[in-house]
Amino acid sequence: MKASPPRIDFLVAGSGIAGLFFALKASAFGKVTILAKGKADSTATSMAQGGIASVTSASDTFENHIQDTLTAGAGLCHRDIVEMAVTQAPDRIQDLITYGIKFDRNGSDGFDLAREGGHSQKRILHSFDQTGNAIQQGLIHACHQDPNINIVENQMAVDLILDKKVNPNKIGSPTALGAYVLDTQSNQVITYLARFTILATGGAGKVYLYTSNWDGATGDGIAIARRAGARVANMEFLQFHPTCLYHPHARNFLITEAMRGEGATLKLENGEEFMSKYHPLGSLAPRDIVARAIDAEMKKTGKDCVFLDITQKNPEETRQRFPGVYDRCLKFGIDITKQPIPVVPAAHYLCGGILTDKVGRTDISRLFAIGETACTGLHGANRLASNSLMEATVFAHNCAQYLGEQISKTDFLNLLVSDWDPGDTTNPDEMIVVAHNWDEIRRLMWNYVGIVRSTKRLERAKHRIRVLQDEINEYYLNYRVNRDLLELRNIALLAELIIDSALWRKESRGIHYTLDYPEQNVAYLKDTII
Repeated sequence: MKASPPRIDFLVAGSGIAGLFFALKASAFGKVTILAKGKADSTATSMAQGGIASVTSASDTFENHIQDTLTAGAGLCHRDIVEMAVTQAPDRIQDLITYGIKFDRNGSDGFDLAREGGHSQKRILHSFDQTGNAIQQGLIHACHQDPNINIVENQMAVDLILDKKVNPNKIGSPTALGAYVLDTQSNQVITYLARFTILATGGAGKVYLYTSNWDGATGDGIAIARRAGARVANMEFLQFHPTCLYHPHARNFLITEAMRGEGATLKLENGEEFMSKYHPLGSLAPRDIVARAIDAEMKKTGKDCVFLDITQKNPEETRQRFPGVYDRCLKFGIDITKQPIPVVPAAHYLCGGILTDKVGRTDISRLFAIGETACTGLHGANRLASNSLMEATVFAHNCAQYLGEQISKTDFLNLLVSDWDPGDTTNPDEMIVVAHNWDEIRRLMWNYVGIVRSTKRLERAKHRIRVLQDEINEYYLNYRVNRDLLELRNIALLAELIIDSALWRKESRGIHYTLDYPEQNVAYLKDTII
């Protein structure tokens, strides 16, 4: 007799900070299964260096943090969400400490707080320069100790299982029953049924040729939700981190913004400081301004990179504060205490995503989204540095508390759910087609939908992405799924959403900068919703 599909109270796609934190909170109410796309610690969280923002100092205030966030967001932050997140953040810091995460302290009872671009105060809690990894490992350890949490590695969600029959007149929304999930080791698609499905799959940096993100950041959760009919918002606001290591053998290595907070200066090859020409805060300006300034200087000089210089700081202090950056750069022959670091901008963080409310609800009944996958209203047109890890904990907590109240009222829908049907598909015969399309999309996005945009570039990108999508969809219908094909399908959809959103916004605001409309326009003082 064929075994019934697994039935889970909470099915979580994604094993970064949002998914793990949610699981630890939700396990008090039911069984949680976390689907990790690769290894449990292969996430964007693991790569986060700088830290997590929260008001913990007596010299800081919630209003300061709120105002810094609103300023960075360039008019599009939802103030009620910002206030809720900022005031809740200290409690979530205490949760992290309870789960075993240790933040650096200054020798007394206080935290060793750092300052990053856009912040008016020192409020960044950190664990040296490897905060994300410390949080990731601490939360994984805590999850392994919890009998109600199961982490399954090498699992990639393909699509939601939906019940559309509950709304025959198209009133309301469909209901998520779980997900079809590819086991990337066996290449079999497994049916998971769940009371609640939570998407915490992270961002979409791999849509671009150069990115600080890990290799699995292909916007899977956003693509899955969009195909199911959920609205997405603010997809044009993809943040480019100004400083990623530029070296032929380095991949995805971000140079933390905290280094500029400690006095590092951006310079040209000839040693000239240039950020003071672009912003009163100089090298501590918000990320969008820094990234555009670097892009402009590289175009002006014809050089492939600029340089981040911290050589004026005491070498021992630099090694102690930034051991990860120091060790990694040294492997590439760069001693950051003696030499400036070659850096370039790279796609880093998606401020848009699946449209949600303060508890993570989407347009799809029983489907929730948290972390970078969601658009909550916190970041607006540009994320304030280190607000992302904070956001993940706040909304994971809110979501878990809400679902804890709902679980006793929510039964599994007693419906006949079919297993995945591969149809007449065959094994892919030429994966070079997938590789070629993957490369073309990422180059297309970098060249036409990058740091500086124009209507002509965007329209060219729109035309080409539609042709590519037709090719990809035909390939998808004819061949059995594998991770590469699923990721290609997802980045193509994400690329389309980013392009359409960028074309709609006929102004420059926050991260989105277009040569055709270089000023802000009050008519666009609203979210871009698809």
